[in-house]
Amino acid sequence: MDAVADHGGSLARASALFPHAPQPWIDLSTGINPHSYPLFDLPATAFSRLPEPVRTRELAAVAAAAYGAPSAANIVPAPGTQILLPRVASLVKPGRALVLGPTYAEHARACAIAGHTVAEARDFDALFGADIAVVVNPNNPDGRVASRRDLLELADEMRCKGGLLVVDEAFMDVGPQDECVDGDVERGGLVVLRSFGKFFGLAGVRLGFAVAAEPLVARLDAELGPWAVAGPTLEYGIRALADEAWQQAMRNALREDAARLNALFAGVGVQMGGGTSLFRFVRLPDAAGLFAALGERGILIRNFSWDGTALRIGLPGSEAEWQRLEQALAAWAAKRGASATEVLP
Repeated sequence: MDAVADHGGSLARASALFPHAPQPWIDLSTGINPHSYPLFDLPATAFSRLPEPVRTRELAAVAAAAYGAPSAANIVPAPGTQILLPRVASLVKPGRALVLGPTYAEHARACAIAGHTVAEARDFDALFGADIAVVVNPNNPDGRVASRRDLLELADEMRCKGGLLVVDEAFMDVGPQDECVDGDVERGGLVVLRSFGKFFGLAGVRLGFAVAAEPLVARLDAELGPWAVAGPTLEYGIRALADEAWQQAMRNALREDAARLNALFAGVGVQMGGGTSLFRFVRLPDAAGLFAALGERGILIRNFSWDGTALRIGLPGSEAEWQRLEQALAAWAAKRGASATEVLP
């Protein structure tokens, strides 16, 4: 089996690539919210006792309300969505898996672990020929959005032939809510994945959810077993997912930050071509040069082996980070000796 694919967020890799970069690193490679949900004191029992099943059920209920699922019985809490990927892929017998790409590499790897033959599809309609189809919505890294209508049509096709549509809504907290399909899972043929750590900026607590029809939830829950989610994680999940005021204020703040990032890059001739309010996406001929120029100044952005012109850029977390990014971009533009940068369509 292939090793885990490289992802953003590896400062050890960044330091190896740019050993003389100034510290501390500014990590703009992950798409994780740099403005995390406020930390708070936890009861000692969150650490000293096994998690109470009643708190797990409470987390499922809060998550169902936050994501628009039919009920808590449609929610499987897990220690991050990563651990769910091969289990979800195993809900149907081995067959043909198609992943709408280019996208997050772990879906293809998880489908292979589950015994499927895996290919990437570049056209949504091609997914109708799969036994298990995967759509990341909004897509990582370019922010492409599939419509709820198209997704439900595909889910119906999967249900009719005993297949499965997996919709990864890891970034849907900042996506178009009209395109969510969490409320439709009881029609069958559909599993939705939701990530907690990205929007709430708490990736280290390791929390994610599968949203599905009740029989699939029961199967996944049985495979995970008791105490799958740690006590401290339960406490953070319950409080943050119920905090609607913080969530709405954060969505507004992230939109403002994304617009500021667009403007900052536009100032050196780079027009962003996609993304979400947690990360921006661009293709440009000098992507490698920009990646290196920022890396040498201690700023890590995301590049991709499958497209040497593609870059994903997350949000700075402080005014000092914004200023370092602005200075690094100005230096890159000055070195190029151009006031405008050609951007690929």
